[in-house]
Amino acid sequence: MSARPQDAWAGAAAYEKYVGRWSRLAAREFLSWLAVPPERDWLDVGCGTGALSEAILEVGSPRRIKGIDRSEQFIAHVRQQVRDERVRFEVGDAESLGAEKGSHDAAVSGLMLNFVPNPVKAAAEMRGALREGGVAAVYVWDYGGRMEMMSHFWDAAAALDAHAAEFVEGSRFPMCNPEPLTSIFNEAGLQEVDVRGIDIPTRFKDFDDYWSPFLGGQGPAPSYAMSLNEEGRAALREKIRGGLPIAADGSIPLAARAWAVRGRRRS
Repeated sequence: MSARPQDAWAGAAAYEKYVGRWSRLAAREFLSWLAVPPERDWLDVGCGTGALSEAILEVGSPRRIKGIDRSEQFIAHVRQQVRDERVRFEVGDAESLGAEKGSHDAAVSGLMLNFVPNPVKAAAEMRGALREGGVAAVYVWDYGGRMEMMSHFWDAAAALDAHAAEFVEGSRFPMCNPEPLTSIFNEAGLQEVDVRGIDIPTRFKDFDDYWSPFLGGQGPAPSYAMSLNEEGRAALREKIRGGLPIAADGSIPLAARAWAVRGRRRS
């Protein structure tokens, strides 16, 4: 392989099966950490399939939520899935939030910041969308550390394909660590910047539950898997299977870590 497979973000159901379900677990811990008071106005940037917006509705007692995403397919999906008069979803760009200026108490994003061309600009746009004293916050996977479902995949891929290391999220997204995230928020003009890790269990009921989401083509690892021919994909599947900690009942107990960063608009 000589070219990196393009990351795909269109199949909402496939994305939900791949990481959306785990994002929902991280979202609850994330919101608990933010401790935004009830009856506030929220902006969910890069809302995807609505995992974070739904968590806000469930535990955040919001007054209003606006979710935006560049993917028309994701927006169409989330409008069907999340029906609440307090929330609306629109197609929008994380790097151009001018219409939202100064109108929100919290601007948040889950698993999005590392995929935008200019993370500092996106964070600055989130800051600009806030009222004085509002909080901006994001969480991203710890790709280079404890994101075990992906590390098992890429370890096996690298053992079979000398070029696979070029596609690994850990090397592609060095910003997904405490120091770079802190720097991004500081450069964006946010204050009282803080970072923490969020650890969640990612337990798969069997190998198919682990493997089948990689066949959906949504995100870097699934895009890589689907760029292989059938023989290459079968070899990768069996290499991964041999390295997983499969329990006696066939389940696969793994763990995931997200890094979360928050900051406030003070001027």
